[in-house]
Amino acid sequence: MARLNLLEETRFEKVPVKVYPNQTDASANVAKRIAAIIRQKQAAGKTAVLGLATGATPVKVYKELVRLHKEEGLNFRNVVTFNLDEYYPMNPGADQSYVKFMNKHLFDHIDIPKENINIPDGTLREEDIPVFCEAYEQKISDLGGLDLQILGIGRTGHIGFNEPGSAPNSGTRLVILNDLTRRDASHEFGGKENVPAKAITMGVGTIFKAKEIILMAWNEKKAEIVKKAVEGNMSADIPATYLQMSDNAEFVLDKEAASLLTRFDLPWLVRDVTWTDELIKKAVVWLSLTADKAILRLTDEDYNNNGMAQLIAEKGTAYSINIKIFNELQRTITGWPGGKPNVDDSSRPERAAPARKNVMLFSPHPDDDVISMGGTFIRLADQGHNVHVAYQTSGNTAVWDEDVLRYLEFALDYAGAVGEDKGKTNKIYNEVRTFFKTKRPNQTDPEVIRTVKALIRKGEAIAGARFVGLPDDNIHFQDLPFYDRSKLSKEVSFEDDIQQTMTLLRSVKPHQVFAAGDFADPHGTHKVCFDILFEALQRLSKTDEWVKDCWLWLYRGAWHEYPIHEVEMAVPLSPQEVKRKRLAIFKHQSQKDLPVFPGDDPREFWVRAEDRTSETAELYHKLGLAEYEAIEAFVRMRF
Repeated sequence: MARLNLLEETRFEKVPVKVYPNQTDASANVAKRIAAIIRQKQAAGKTAVLGLATGATPVKVYKELVRLHKEEGLNFRNVVTFNLDEYYPMNPGADQSYVKFMNKHLFDHIDIPKENINIPDGTLREEDIPVFCEAYEQKISDLGGLDLQILGIGRTGHIGFNEPGSAPNSGTRLVILNDLTRRDASHEFGGKENVPAKAITMGVGTIFKAKEIILMAWNEKKAEIVKKAVEGNMSADIPATYLQMSDNAEFVLDKEAASLLTRFDLPWLVRDVTWTDELIKKAVVWLSLTADKAILRLTDEDYNNNGMAQLIAEKGTAYSINIKIFNELQRTITGWPGGKPNVDDSSRPERAAPARKNVMLFSPHPDDDVISMGGTFIRLADQGHNVHVAYQTSGNTAVWDEDVLRYLEFALDYAGAVGEDKGKTNKIYNEVRTFFKTKRPNQTDPEVIRTVKALIRKGEAIAGARFVGLPDDNIHFQDLPFYDRSKLSKEVSFEDDIQQTMTLLRSVKPHQVFAAGDFADPHGTHKVCFDILFEALQRLSKTDEWVKDCWLWLYRGAWHEYPIHEVEMAVPLSPQEVKRKRLAIFKHQSQKDLPVFPGDDPREFWVRAEDRTSETAELYHKLGLAEYEAIEAFVRMRF
């Protein structure tokens, strides 16, 4: 019976999937399986042949293998490895090379013979690559094939560098990289233009010959492509779907990467569920959008025909459920994000008192405040609250080198115009120009350049905050130390960042804190900044009385929005407020047109922001609520 229940729950999934609470547990399990193969082969006096991957996904697997080697005696003397791919062209000594990656994370810390390591050669002449690829394949075959191949998955659905359009029987070869793949790698290379346009990769057919295939994926950022790969139709547009044909493939996911699989995202479609208030709200919103009917127009038949008969059987008629959920959504909408004074606030998102609140808005980068919640920012200031903004990092990474020269040239021209000595500035200017002429992709700027870039962004942030209506005393630049330290070392302490944040919070004693809630990339600046802030609030909650009256609201950035069923405060914006928000964003001139790291969205930040908030307003309208120009959404987090 348990087996039948599992089959029913996973019936949308076309490949075996194992889900772990987090990537650490999942990685440890994969490492354990690799170790078992190595030991089994050793016991039989045979060679273990492993196919390895690069990128962030397997890092913790390699870390665990190193631990097993050092602490539990796992040896790699009988292991031969073949890496999936390498950029082309690529010098093995370059920071971005997969040779350097593998040495750093695995090979330099274990006892594998160097001659047993095989990685595609990014230094070959292009005309020599076909012969190399044929020999690579033959060497794998001569060893009896791969015992295990581990994979990650790119957001194009690529495995290895087998991009959309790859054939299921493709072999090791030179390929052209998809534009999205290059954009995703742009941060490592200091800009997409520096990412190689080609790569050498094992083919899908090569991967398929492995005796076991494990595809790993972590975090919410991979959830959408994982769902397509696991539940979608097999297609050359998503090469990972080819794994559905293999009897030896398995997906190993953390719960975030698995979050959009039907059994987790829409569980009522695959099994009986416990209908919590949160799940009911999610299901009714889904039903309304799926049926393309306003919530108050949904019928018992709509529920029955869409896998939700259990809900009306347990909780009453469609009519009563519809009214309950409609009212809950309606109560999230407020034009008073700081609370409306002198009213009954029992069904409002925010408290009425105190009428004038101390508000602290934390912005990870110097423009997240106006991009992500600019309309609410303006509304809070207009409604008379004591609003402060804290820019957590300098944002100096995201400034074009050309802008540094432009600002230094302005400083030189100004000094000349007022008759000041410009000798020191001229010296700096010449040093900067010399550095830029020889600067390598993704090379860390010296301190003087980072300072100029930080000042550029600081000036823009001040202009934006002043435009919103803040006095200069309420504009704070934290310049948290981790941001520049992390450019030089991955081993970073955050204690001084936390202490600095605690000091700032104590000085303001806010009733409201707004913070960025973008957690899709757990290593991104937004997540680090939030973790610092949350730790600071948790520590203060044990010692400071004012924290008991402090509410923490999370906003999201220009790329994604909270699902409607999660939204706890929805602030509608008029056309005039949308325009004011746009003008505030325009103050960030260094991010206008094409920023240094635009991500995978070609739209300008102000366009993304407006589209996102208008889409949120449209969703509310589709559900049967009032029609607004735009809506900014927030979720309250308890601590």
